[in-house]
Amino acid sequence: MTTDASSGPHQPEQSTVAPSSRDTSVLPTVVMDGPPPEPRRRGRVPARLVITGWVLALMSAVLVLVNGLTWSALAESARDETDRALTQEIAELQEFAQVGRDPDTGAPFTDVHTLITVYLERQYPAREEILFGWVDPLPTGPGSPSPTAEGRIRQGPEPLYDVSADPELSGAILDPPDARGTLDTPAGALAWEKILVHPPGEGPDGWFVIGYFTEPGGSEVAATVRTVALVSMAGLLLAGGAAWWVAGRVLAPVRLVRQAAAHITEEDLTRRIEVSGKDDVAALAEQFNHMLDRLEGAFLDQRRFLDDAGHELRTPITIVRGHLELMGDDPEERREVVRLVTDELDRMARIVEDLLLLAKARRTDFLRPEEVSLAELTSDIDAKARRLGDRDWRLEAVAEDTARLDPQRVTQAVVQLAANAVRHTEPGSTVRIGSTVSGSDVLIWVADRGPGIPPEDQGRIFERFARGGPAGSDRGAGLGLAIVRAIAEAHHGRVDLRSVPGRGSTFTLVVPLGRENA
Repeated sequence: MTTDASSGPHQPEQSTVAPSSRDTSVLPTVVMDGPPPEPRRRGRVPARLVITGWVLALMSAVLVLVNGLTWSALAESARDETDRALTQEIAELQEFAQVGRDPDTGAPFTDVHTLITVYLERQYPAREEILFGWVDPLPTGPGSPSPTAEGRIRQGPEPLYDVSADPELSGAILDPPDARGTLDTPAGALAWEKILVHPPGEGPDGWFVIGYFTEPGGSEVAATVRTVALVSMAGLLLAGGAAWWVAGRVLAPVRLVRQAAAHITEEDLTRRIEVSGKDDVAALAEQFNHMLDRLEGAFLDQRRFLDDAGHELRTPITIVRGHLELMGDDPEERREVVRLVTDELDRMARIVEDLLLLAKARRTDFLRPEEVSLAELTSDIDAKARRLGDRDWRLEAVAEDTARLDPQRVTQAVVQLAANAVRHTEPGSTVRIGSTVSGSDVLIWVADRGPGIPPEDQGRIFERFARGGPAGSDRGAGLGLAIVRAIAEAHHGRVDLRSVPGRGSTFTLVVPLGRENA
């Protein structure tokens, strides 16, 4: 498609639109150069990649949350463990001081220095712990000087860092009024707790300090979280591979649907998809196959209609053209030609109507079922059939029941059978019509005493343009019995034929009773 904005006199054959009085601009003229271009295909992301990406994204979010919660839980556990260690050590000292006696000699303690010294000698602190005491050489109180090194009492094992030997750090613990706190040391953060110990008799007070280096516990927490993170990454990679494989398996029918759709053309609708499984994707593939069945049937009906129309209409068109080309000036000859041409045109119209009826037989709206009284339906059919010709019409039986069917289509089929009987019998011949209910089926029949149908033709006469009967008889276009068969099959029924050459034929329309017909 191209656009030409010129409006000069050199393009008089193009149609233009006159501009309105309010708009003096010249509207462009659109010139169609062949079929419109195909729409551009935007870049598509494979559904398999999208599914895998979503799975990885969701799992990544979950694993980040899990790792964060794990880190928080481990850190909280480490803090709780530190608090318990501090509280437990202070409680043990209080219990020891409450007893107030040396476990080895049984003598009571007389000063704080001896009490703390004996207590520390009996302790085995962990690597990350430090225990020490301070005994004030002067009375404690506001404005008193900081403790000196002479009052330091330290545990036996060497700690990660001897805070008691560092006046600045030990002062940061002993000077504040707080009983618990944290402190930065060269060995990392130190959580500490202190308690003031009063002498059992005369003498200065003392401080007992328990410290816990949190760096080793934090390192263990970090190592654990790193391990969990590495395991999570490995699990994420495995989950991504599994999601890729599962998505490929699940989407395999969809891929087959796409490939089948790409290879399907109007000339080839035979490709089908192999359905396996019972999930929604398998149901999609099954519905796609059903859609292809319907499309193939529709295209087959269309092609058959075109072939049949071209085949059957060619002869009357040739006859009409021949008569018109040879028609002279004689009025009588003209009247005869007009009669012959009109007759052929009427026959062509009947053929087209019958072909259209057969083409519609597969449509869902071909039938309009309703509850019908079989007695009234049979009587109506008999009344309409009697006007078809001078025959000995006999209403043989009438069903006293109701059925759900399309009365107009059933009437059309049975009247067609009656017309077929008239066409192949002589005037005055007996033609019997009747209806009955047999089991779950409605049976409506037309029987005649005509020449009958040879066994080799009995299966063929229901095909389109198939003709039976003796040569030279008025056999029509050969679509009547095909229409009867189409109406019966639309009702999920059939047409039964019993015929004996020389003794007549009986056509029976068999339609299910009480079934919802579509």
